[in-house]
Amino acid sequence: MTNQDILSGVVAAAGNAFVNLTPDELIKKALERNEGILTDKGALAADTGEFTGRSPKDKFTVCDDKTENTVWWGPVNFKFEPSKFDALLDKVLNHYKGKDLFVRDAYACAHPDFKLNIKVVTETAYQNLFANNLFLRPNEGENNPTEWLILAAPSFLANAAEDGTRQHNFSIINFSKKIILIGGSGYTGEIKKGIFTVLNYILPQERGVLSMHCSANIGAKGDTAIFFGLSGTGKTTLSADPDRKLIGDDEHGWADDSVFNFEGGCYAKCIDLTEEKEPQIWHAIKHGALVENVRFFEGSNKVNYEDVSVTENTRVAYPIDFIDNIAVPSVGKSPKNIFFLTCDAYGVLPPISKLTAEQAMYHFVSGYTSKVAGTEAGITEPQSTFSACFGQAFLPLHPAKYAELLGAKLNADSSINVWLVNTGWSGGGYGVGSRMKLSFTRAMLTAALNGELDSIEYTKHPVFGVQMPNTCPNVPQEILHPRNTWADKAAYDQTANALADKFNENFKKFEDGSSEAIKNAAPKAVQAQ
Repeated sequence: MTNQDILSGVVAAAGNAFVNLTPDELIKKALERNEGILTDKGALAADTGEFTGRSPKDKFTVCDDKTENTVWWGPVNFKFEPSKFDALLDKVLNHYKGKDLFVRDAYACAHPDFKLNIKVVTETAYQNLFANNLFLRPNEGENNPTEWLILAAPSFLANAAEDGTRQHNFSIINFSKKIILIGGSGYTGEIKKGIFTVLNYILPQERGVLSMHCSANIGAKGDTAIFFGLSGTGKTTLSADPDRKLIGDDEHGWADDSVFNFEGGCYAKCIDLTEEKEPQIWHAIKHGALVENVRFFEGSNKVNYEDVSVTENTRVAYPIDFIDNIAVPSVGKSPKNIFFLTCDAYGVLPPISKLTAEQAMYHFVSGYTSKVAGTEAGITEPQSTFSACFGQAFLPLHPAKYAELLGAKLNADSSINVWLVNTGWSGGGYGVGSRMKLSFTRAMLTAALNGELDSIEYTKHPVFGVQMPNTCPNVPQEILHPRNTWADKAAYDQTANALADKFNENFKKFEDGSSEAIKNAAPKAVQAQ
């Protein structure tokens, strides 16, 4: 049975099948069905139910002839039996019968050579609005054959003992049948990240395209820059540059001669959102946008973005054209500059440094940042966080596969600059030093983008081996070399060695699949100076 047959059966058996409703129609349906309310800005506010975030332990991949020897099985990718998938699919299809369903045509990948046609079936109107906002939208009258099918059934609860799931919710990818099956959760991020995971398998494995969890923009001269970074590193803020057009804020592919957006919208965090901090996101929250799991000021429909009583993962989903200064289409040339953003709460890494291709591969596989532990119990020690390729949760292949592809692209074009940017602490770690000023970070990025760091002198970091600029326009010279900012130099040396040990310990789990070039780029602890 083909996916088109499945879809035809679903539509025929539904109570009503609402196909490709407009955002206005979806919002009207959502309000009629008590799925949400309108905010004072006209956005639809909906709750996603029991789950207000992804459930990574309940994400599975069908293990069959296609995936058994290609997927990186282990801490991220959990095996699911083909027969169990078929049985669970039948249950979900029976569950759909007689229900009102929402069906949407969409696609991923803004580059026409890599277009992936998607059909999304949801039980709720708000989920379908999400799919409309986040995926790319076909032109009116365009009729594309269904390639991948997403079936979302939040009201269907699995029987773990019988169905092979861990508990009642699940998100299962079947690469052979090209189906994503989601049940027991109304959290829309499962839809978005399901397709991202699919592209992270197909594009590098079958098309030679590097899939990336990053933001990207284009300068006035047509130069592309991409920004990698985990939560809290400033990726969204720093890629939103009034002098550069946004290609996209989260998911991209790097083909032979281009960088292209996978998506047609943005899924931004709303916690503590203000117009001053994030003006683009703030103004995108209007009619047609979907805000999730937010709460309101008492007696009003005005969102209180500081209220995290439901979750800290409050979100807004909106089409990319809800913000100004975007690239149309969402495609740019191959990157001229790549930025790895990290918030180093240890105060060790330079505020900006240049990487060799091998160092870029190593830091890409590492995906480092750090978080400050909660201080309510008096804990002030930072916690190191590593996420391979800055998106480990969505990698179906071994991280080294992506790193090798990155390395091949860098070695093929020596003009590409890769920068490690520390948006964290300087002059000491958290509790001693101070957070790097945003104005300084912006000045360093601007200098890198404008080529002002191309012909200056650099100094090699003794532990991490990266090249630190000795000067940078509009940035105090004394902050460029982190050891100089510490009053206690011996303490810096000790902390730098300790952080190097954390990198090396984390990297052990990737050694088997990594080349000698990547391994040799690891930091090396040195004796105190």
